[in-house]
Amino acid sequence: MQKIYLDQASTSFPKAPGTADAVYRYMTECGCNTGRGGYAGAYLAEEVVYDTRVLLRRLFCGDEPEISPKNVVFTRNITESLNVLMKGLLRPGDHVLVSSMEHNAVMRPLVQLEKQGIRFTRIPCAADGTMDPADAESRMESSTKALVMLHASNVCGTVLPAAEIGALCRRRGIFFILDTAQTAGVLPVNMKEMNIDALAFTGHKGLLGPQGTGGFLIRDGLAGDVEPLIAGGTGSISHTEDIPDFLPDRFEAGTLNLPGIAGLQASVSWLMEQPEGYVLAHELQLTERFLRSMEPLEEEGRLRIIGRHDTCQRVGVVSVLPLHLDPAEFAFRLDEEYGIATRVGLHCAPSAHRTLGTWPTGTVRFSFGAFNTAVEIDEAVQAVTVLCRAEK
Repeated sequence: MQKIYLDQASTSFPKAPGTADAVYRYMTECGCNTGRGGYAGAYLAEEVVYDTRVLLRRLFCGDEPEISPKNVVFTRNITESLNVLMKGLLRPGDHVLVSSMEHNAVMRPLVQLEKQGIRFTRIPCAADGTMDPADAESRMESSTKALVMLHASNVCGTVLPAAEIGALCRRRGIFFILDTAQTAGVLPVNMKEMNIDALAFTGHKGLLGPQGTGGFLIRDGLAGDVEPLIAGGTGSISHTEDIPDFLPDRFEAGTLNLPGIAGLQASVSWLMEQPEGYVLAHELQLTERFLRSMEPLEEEGRLRIIGRHDTCQRVGVVSVLPLHLDPAEFAFRLDEEYGIATRVGLHCAPSAHRTLGTWPTGTVRFSFGAFNTAVEIDEAVQAVTVLCRAEK
């Protein structure tokens, strides 16, 4: 049975051409650490890391001079990045705004911080996942220090108004932290144009790189207010036991995932070589094809399409709720009988499911990537149709 992978919102597969080769070459031809050696291999490792910072800076900042490669900080994943930013920035008495569509990568740290005297307010989103910026402004307080928000929902694919929220935060003197887990490498993101103070990214989704890679880009004006979450050796100013006060060393204690970063360098390079907007256009074509084929099943009362029913302000993530079959059984049968991999449940986003009206059942999520094909979508549609019509 041919396997069809439609869980790209969890992690992309396959990876970009050259990514696996880059990881292998690093492991077999370099293998050295950065900042810890004065020899050719160590310098080569430094070059790989620096060049990847340059690529990410260009991807997210264009020609903006305020953000330099040193403002690109590597972590293991976007969850770690968000923890570093929120736990390092917020203090007792601070207030934070988040959307009601957030992933637990934002919500669980905030629930932890709430026990330390930090308050948060959810900005309500509509039943299709959309947000009105006016609802954010009306909830801003004198103690509001930051607004932390995902760029697009990992449950239904709806894109939130990041540029409008960024402009609002800039006017009100509030830090704006953007979670790009579902949009980095797919939607255009520019820190200057969108007034983003810190942008968290992960390497293994839309950037088409290895798992265990991620990081954040941070403006100098915010970096000094963020206390490092992890302290230790950085290979720099080793004569002192104090944490470095300069970027990126301030936030990069310990050994980086250097083979992963080498793979990320290759994947981002491949992405930036593609025509502008290519990946997004391809994913939305697949999304449109899938959505149009689901509409007759919705009209027949066999399933619900969750979120937007069009391709406006969305990415290639579609959740459906079968109405006559348990979602877990539905997803199991898609895999077992048709070889189609999806994601079922609450997707680490209970707040989003409450907003979308799919709590506590959850949904079956189909998510499309750069290398999925129209033939795969048609086969998935056929499988969904057979399962839905057989069970009513």
